[in-house]
Amino acid sequence: MKLRIRFQKTDSMKFIGHLDTMRFFQKLMRLAEIDVRYSEGFSPHPIMSFALPLGVGVESTGEYLDLEVHSTDASEASLQRINTCMPEGLLALSYKQLPDNAKNAMALVAAADYLIFPKQGEMQNLAEKIQTVFTDAPAFLIRKKTKKSERELDLKQYVYAFSSTEEGLFCRLSAGSETNIKPELLLDAFFERAGLTFTKTDWQIRRLDLYGKNEAGELQSLDAYGETIW
Repeated sequence: MKLRIRFQKTDSMKFIGHLDTMRFFQKLMRLAEIDVRYSEGFSPHPIMSFALPLGVGVESTGEYLDLEVHSTDASEASLQRINTCMPEGLLALSYKQLPDNAKNAMALVAAADYLIFPKQGEMQNLAEKIQTVFTDAPAFLIRKKTKKSERELDLKQYVYAFSSTEEGLFCRLSAGSETNIKPELLLDAFFERAGLTFTKTDWQIRRLDLYGKNEAGELQSLDAYGETIW
């Protein structure tokens, strides 16, 4: 049986790296008495995977963990046991059963929503600058560097939404194995072309959700692929 757990990672837990988060959840499943399936061989390990690693210091209300189990209780009872074992800053939000033929979350990820807001002070209204610098521009070319290469990208192909709200800057970005755009990449380029200064340490990044594409090619929250267990 395949399951998908959505959880949030906030407060001091945002400073815990991805590998340590993985190790914690492996122990958590035992503490919460989740009947996880283990791989076979000389070094068995829980069959689980995360959708998309979260950067250190980034908050999230839309993280996903896929796992396989032999059996399970109802979603509500399982969530209660999991959250009883959670430290402050981690909270499981949903616990759903996936179809047997479902792809894992890591393979599905196609986009991510982010909210970026000042750590101190009020949010400046940047709607006009977004309109003139980004939205109305025929192209928004940047150089994206990786460990092995550097290439030119037109961000307008990979930024599906970009706006200024009272809470902060909202953006929906291409994510996953094909083209993964980090919000810092967009903001660095945008602030520079808007004649403003972007200091990463002055802003908090919060990932809101992750999306795959359904059969019609439309973006769909990873939470929508599963069903609540009653």
